[in-house]
Amino acid sequence: MTTGQHRAAEPDTGPEEERLPTIAEQMADQLGGWRGLVESSIPVVVFVVANVLGELRPAVIASVAVALAIAVLRLVQRRPVRHAVNGLFGIAVGAAIAWRTGDERDFYLPGILYGIGYGLALLLSAAIRQPLVGWIWSVLVAKGRSEWRDDPRLVKTFTGLTVLWGVVWLAKVGVQAGLYLAQQDTALGVARLALGYPPYALLLLITVWTVRRVTRETRSAPLAGG
Repeated sequence: MTTGQHRAAEPDTGPEEERLPTIAEQMADQLGGWRGLVESSIPVVVFVVANVLGELRPAVIASVAVALAIAVLRLVQRRPVRHAVNGLFGIAVGAAIAWRTGDERDFYLPGILYGIGYGLALLLSAAIRQPLVGWIWSVLVAKGRSEWRDDPRLVKTFTGLTVLWGVVWLAKVGVQAGLYLAQQDTALGVARLALGYPPYALLLLITVWTVRRVTRETRSAPLAGG
């Protein structure tokens, strides 16, 4: 067999398939790495500790000052500031409400209301077959592409994942809302930390692993049937 015949017999694999980021790479990007996890938690820790040891207003000032310092430090170091800015905004809104009302519980109120709204939006999007997790995946991971809408398996996968996110989100915010109504201020602060990134990281891990598995199976199906 000549070289030309050998090349003609080889199947045309088409353009080289783009490499998907690893699970670790996608997790690190969305969570901001370990540094992002720590930095986003520090202002809340400062508020909880300062409020237990002292009064409300010094705790508010301390938490906002720390959040602002973290954001400025990231800017100076030319590091991504998305997570720092998000954290600063959340801290600032809660601090402003707590400062105005004089009730330390209100520091956590914006997060509770946001969590309720986000959880309901997730469930509603799944109910109308426009799963929010799928669209977020398109923006954050798939570089704006939305081919998953043409794949029934991926639509079903993203719908199930969206329901899971919504149920978990409403469950964790329900715990915080219960502590808020019971006026358990210190416990509410601890719950804010414990129910913050750990469930989010677990949900993100499940989502990335599930979508990558289904995507690989979908891509390999035509080859298996050929």
